[in-house]
Amino acid sequence: MEVKVLDITGKDTGRKVELSDAVFGIEPNNHAVYLDVKQYLANQRQGTHKTKERAEIAGSTRKIKKQKGTGTARAGSIKNPLFRGGGTVFGPRPRTYSLKLNKSLKRLARKSAFSIKAKESNLIIVEDFNFEAPSTKKFINVLNSLGLENKKSLFVFGELNKNVYLSSRNLGKASVVTNSELSTYSILNASSLVLTEGSVAGIVENLSK
Repeated sequence: MEVKVLDITGKDTGRKVELSDAVFGIEPNNHAVYLDVKQYLANQRQGTHKTKERAEIAGSTRKIKKQKGTGTARAGSIKNPLFRGGGTVFGPRPRTYSLKLNKSLKRLARKSAFSIKAKESNLIIVEDFNFEAPSTKKFINVLNSLGLENKKSLFVFGELNKNVYLSSRNLGKASVVTNSELSTYSILNASSLVLTEGSVAGIVENLSK
């Protein structure tokens, strides 16, 4: 699959990049994508939720009223979950939500995500670029030139580009990552995926191991 290379002004450079069909042209495996996205979202959860059960509530343990003769239900403790201020029944406890997936399945999921973007024509290749200093205004100009000003976009670089990253940090709809930081969720969560020329080889190498 050949894709034309654009410059940061949105003009065709006349060059083309050959994208590997083994990464950008496979039949997407939707179940693998589902599992990988599920793992990513689950790993974002802290799992520190906690409520006190009746054994942990501060209060007297005396029997609050006699067993019989009151005309109401029997009750043995003020910490009963039925009373106001009592313990929670089967409340949440600290736990980990992390899931384990095989590396081969995660690679399949990322290949599927790339293939989906390529099939939907939401994949853009731009030449490598850098800023002399962080400038949000310059990055916005790049977005405008590529027609991404109102779209959620993900820029992928071959290696850390600090100035470009700092330039995009204040923008809610644009993200900058390196090819080693890519996840299936981040690829699919972006409306448009922008790859620099230098990142393509690294992506193919990472997903061919």
